[in-house]
Amino acid sequence: MNSGFWDKLTKPFFVLAPLANVTDAAFRRIIVKYSKGKMGDVRRHPFVMYTEFVSADGLVLAPEEGRKKLLADLMYDELERPIVAQFFSGKPDMMEKAARLARELGFDGVDINMGCPDRAIEKQGAGAAHIKNPKLAQEIIYAAMEGAGPLPVSVKTRLGYNKDELEEWLPVLLETKLAAVIIHARTRKEMSKVPARWERIARAVEIRNEFSKGEAFGKFEGKTLIIGNGDLENLEDARARVAESGADGAMLGRAIFGNPWLFSNSQEYENRLDPVVLKKNLSIMVEHTKLFEEILPHKSFALMKKHYKAYVAGFEGASALRAELMEAENASEVERIVQRFCATL
Repeated sequence: MNSGFWDKLTKPFFVLAPLANVTDAAFRRIIVKYSKGKMGDVRRHPFVMYTEFVSADGLVLAPEEGRKKLLADLMYDELERPIVAQFFSGKPDMMEKAARLARELGFDGVDINMGCPDRAIEKQGAGAAHIKNPKLAQEIIYAAMEGAGPLPVSVKTRLGYNKDELEEWLPVLLETKLAAVIIHARTRKEMSKVPARWERIARAVEIRNEFSKGEAFGKFEGKTLIIGNGDLENLEDARARVAESGADGAMLGRAIFGNPWLFSNSQEYENRLDPVVLKKNLSIMVEHTKLFEEILPHKSFALMKKHYKAYVAGFEGASALRAELMEAENASEVERIVQRFCATL
């Protein structure tokens, strides 16, 4: 088993979820700046960055222009380390080539998306569709390992497809000796319509522990890490869930919206009713917007507007400010709108 950087993390550690059209290169740089700073020390800042998920097939087969856009999704800054590239595919040969590319690009790890419920992705035999095809899932994992070489390979998945089948599905993954398995504590059918069942993360830890003692594991040293995901509001919540479940770490997704300082464990950004704090937070939003426009010019500016809904909330005048921002078409307009608002504080 190749654990790579995962073994060097202080437990419990925290992982940034790969959110499509959210955790892009611009947002990750803002997160790193305000959560990790310039220290880049995983012992003191034990969290892992993930790229947005990227189509392995597209990286291999897309025309040059399309491939350039996908490669932009794999852009990262050195301060993001450890940084993991996440791919999806239903074809082992494509996954092998994408993982090989991740190695060439200097990533610290490769992750395979086996939980996305998007129908277009499932039609390709990828995402959550892997849960219904264990044999192919293993082939995809082994192909990723072949391409990744010395890089550790992990999988992000769910409890099951139409029903909870953790006891059957997780051993399929463990058998491949993955470095880590991230489990969203819901089934594909449930999407996010029901509360995440963290007691099932605890069961996943038990299954992992039982499996690692079995004869099938042979001379395997170490254990596949179990990382829980679902309904985590902040680091305090994540720590509590990890302690209760026995998981090695937790992945946070929606909690990062409007909160790029999430992993810093700092309270300096929290009181949005304080004019000084509010001005600072809004200045970070403007900084985020400028960076998005600068390094991701191929992406629609409209993608930034989902961030404004989160940044601009919980204070007097937020609704009116948010409405103005929704009409903005570029970073300069956003900056002017924010400057006018801050002048009234």
